[in-house]
Amino acid sequence: MSAWYPVFLDLAGQPCLVVGGGAVAERKVGALLAAGARVAVIAPEVTAAIAAWIRAGDIVHVARTYRPGDLLGQRLVFVATDSREVTDAVRDEAREWNVWVNAADDAARSDFILPSVARRGPLTVAVGTGGTSPALARLVREDIETWLGEEYGALVEVAADVRRELAERGRRSSGDAWTRSLDDGVRRLVREGRRTEARERLLARLENDVCA
Repeated sequence: MSAWYPVFLDLAGQPCLVVGGGAVAERKVGALLAAGARVAVIAPEVTAAIAAWIRAGDIVHVARTYRPGDLLGQRLVFVATDSREVTDAVRDEAREWNVWVNAADDAARSDFILPSVARRGPLTVAVGTGGTSPALARLVREDIETWLGEEYGALVEVAADVRRELAERGRRSSGDAWTRSLDDGVRRLVREGRRTEARERLLARLENDVCA
């Protein structure tokens, strides 16, 4: 079995299609909207949440089953239907037109699969099992969430601020320097809500370990 290549996609403003209107489709739509994608849903019936997005104008709804030609102009397509016939038809058209397709709980019919995700602000940790066991991926993600405190989101923002400051000064630091500088002291200050002090400590440590 070949390994899946992990990647994060920038879908802001990109057209994405969800085929299906049930609970699984609802989760796909919600995640795509959170990523800023332009979402269309094809399904005769939809959940209450999808209906609310439709009424708000957040997504486009085509109230019928999938037809050949529906993938025109789409960047990604998500199939969330119990119909194997529909899944196969979407997959075949997607591959013909070089559109990436994800079939829910069906890695064999997918060009990409979705990980189980833990988020702390801008920080995203994704866990995957190559599509073999989504339940195990979820359990591992839940284990990670037990020790991945909320302060990590703030730590990312502090690090981003310091990185911008160094860039404005025309300086850069190596990955090893960042690893050394993001020490327990910086993390403790962030955990205690002392973000300004954390920023100053991190900036000072990096400036003392800077690459010309």
